[in-house]
Amino acid sequence: MTTVVPDIHDIRIFQKPGRVSTKVLDPVDQLLLILPARPTAAVFRMVPQGRKLQAVYRKRVAGSIPAFTTHLGNKKQTLVVAGTVSADASAFEQLSLGRQLVAAATSEKAGSLGICAVGFEPDAQATVINNVLAAALAAGLKLPTFKSKAAPARIKSIWLLGLEEPLDTSRTEAEAKGNNLARWLTSLPPNMLDAVRYAEIVKRLAKEHGWQYKRLVTKDLELLGAGAFLAVAQGNDDDSAGIVRLRYRPGPKKSKADLSLVGKGIIFDTGGTNLKPFASMLDMHGDMQGSAVALGTFLAISELKLPIAVDCWLALTENRTGPNAYKSQDVVTAANGKTIQIIHTDAEGRLALADALVLASREQPGIIFDYATLTGTCVSAITSRYSGVFTNRAEWHPRLKRTGQRSGERVWPFPIGKEFLDELKSDTADFMQCSPKGGGDHILAASFLEQFIENDVPWVHMDLSAGDHDGGLGHIASKFTGFGVRYTMSIILDEELFKANL
Repeated sequence: MTTVVPDIHDIRIFQKPGRVSTKVLDPVDQLLLILPARPTAAVFRMVPQGRKLQAVYRKRVAGSIPAFTTHLGNKKQTLVVAGTVSADASAFEQLSLGRQLVAAATSEKAGSLGICAVGFEPDAQATVINNVLAAALAAGLKLPTFKSKAAPARIKSIWLLGLEEPLDTSRTEAEAKGNNLARWLTSLPPNMLDAVRYAEIVKRLAKEHGWQYKRLVTKDLELLGAGAFLAVAQGNDDDSAGIVRLRYRPGPKKSKADLSLVGKGIIFDTGGTNLKPFASMLDMHGDMQGSAVALGTFLAISELKLPIAVDCWLALTENRTGPNAYKSQDVVTAANGKTIQIIHTDAEGRLALADALVLASREQPGIIFDYATLTGTCVSAITSRYSGVFTNRAEWHPRLKRTGQRSGERVWPFPIGKEFLDELKSDTADFMQCSPKGGGDHILAASFLEQFIENDVPWVHMDLSAGDHDGGLGHIASKFTGFGVRYTMSIILDEELFKANL
């Protein structure tokens, strides 16, 4: 079959600083108007037909989103979709408002979308507009569809209106491209994205963006002793599995990575020999979204041409059942020589990640981030509105949590350590893959993964409990959220966590 390539298009963004006039609205089909929580008459005078808009606003239902909708009496009959937000609202609140306003504005058709925030101080205005822009760029993505009828038109262009000075949107655009790539890949049907075609897509992207690309296949991984990853892969009926390694080097080609991104890429997860029931298996084409988030973050870094060296490791395989699939009580040896007693074949993600983490940490990057839809217990602990974070630097917990608040992709830190490994003691191997008891599996899984970090490299593991959320989350309207791209970019650009280790 032909390799599927991402349909990640660019939406043209225009800016018209200065007062918003009727003429400025000529190209705008739908206008997202963001107002302070209690807009005054002076605020309404800042936009065309302000008296009419204020009169409609007064008839609103308190707390409704949008606050109101109406058409202007201009040539385009521009649809105004208005919302209110306080200047000190959290990033998550602003992103969520953006998602809801965009959905209301484009429910019938997409067109040229205007974004205008009035009544705010310049810095607050820029933040609000950037967050609503993020929602618009997410909504502009055409997710994979194979319907016989063409999908409705997407947002064609975005106009940023009413700013005092032009706004730098490069970061918002780069994060959107990374998130869109992650969601697009995760949404592909499993027969459209196997491990080979996934690697082909990554190779094509590498060629387009000037990344270094290498794919480690079974024979390479056997030489490296990557028995944990290969145990999961052995149930496949072909030699499709592999670990893809990418390098982004804005400086010397052989320089050591400042940051290494590692992603779980289980293309489809049946549960293996311990077969999942129907309801649990239905969306398991999305079990590779950790790798998609790692790749999307890698793309965003590259788009911004950030002056840091970055590696990306994608552990790509299926978890199948069959005569060759691995079994409970098998003992396998990881690339660092540690032996693992298999308990449950549906805990395959930590095995695939284990060898990828060994390979990544051996190169002694400044910091490692890994992403995985790893455990149901993380969802049970914090729901699918947050993702869990774990690290071998416990003092980072406040910074990791703060980054979630700042980015709008909220996280909750959990402890890990040797005390939790008591639950994984094995009579036949160095430790068990998971506990038969099952309690606190998100913490046990992260404690297990820590055993595969060599050279005491600083490491953060993200358990993507917010990777899929019915109805969308924050600025994302789709079930698969691409959670983690925006968060990691905030770690890099706002928190500069990795610089502590350069």
